[in-house]
Amino acid sequence: MFGFTRIENRYIKNSFISWFVKSYKVDLSEAVIDNPKDYKNFNEFFTRKLKPNSRIIEDSKIICPVDGVVSQIGCIRDSKIIQAKGHLFTVSKLLAGDSRSVDYKNGFFATVYLSPKDYHRIHIPYDGILISMSYIPGDLFSVNNKTTRKVDGLFARNERVVCYFETEFGLCALILVGAIFVGSMQTVWDGQITPPYGKKVRTQDYKERHIEFKKGDEIARFNMGSTVIMLMPNNNKLNINESQKVKMGQSIY
Repeated sequence: MFGFTRIENRYIKNSFISWFVKSYKVDLSEAVIDNPKDYKNFNEFFTRKLKPNSRIIEDSKIICPVDGVVSQIGCIRDSKIIQAKGHLFTVSKLLAGDSRSVDYKNGFFATVYLSPKDYHRIHIPYDGILISMSYIPGDLFSVNNKTTRKVDGLFARNERVVCYFETEFGLCALILVGAIFVGSMQTVWDGQITPPYGKKVRTQDYKERHIEFKKGDEIARFNMGSTVIMLMPNNNKLNINESQKVKMGQSIY
């Protein structure tokens, strides 16, 4: 799939993009390139940039980092996060045993699912300084509602990239969860994270580089759709609800 989405043959890429736009009802009027035939390959279309002012960064301390639907949201109780009704997973497993897991023992989380038609660039939800990033290898289960209701610990089993930011709310984590066909994620500071794939957790420290972001800055993208999980160390309840459709930039705190 990684190779297929980068095919530049006009007939193949145009046919697939046209089918995708029609099947998933993609709104290209918001995109900088609004003609599907003008993209050099499917991945360029999938990670399309939006026109200026297509998303307004609202005046609040925390904004939504992506377009999508809130699949779960709430307090983290005794280090356990709700995946779906009857399914819990631990912060420690999500963060692959990182010692900082204890920071979120009684914090707050929000899980946002990005469907195939959504805008797939990820923006930072608050002002923050990048502290470190961990690539955690894993499976590539689908992350739609049907699968999250059946597969135990799905988000703690799938491949993921964890980004830690120092913020006014403490050390916050933003987790990019891979999914079926989503074997590639990239960040603005290190480019493509996968592939190449690995079998071990890789952690990169950025404290000495002082990489600072302002709320709403682009920080990463999915090269196919997936899920973003926000972890906050304190019980700072966010102003969004389960099953709510959200847009990048809207106020959530």
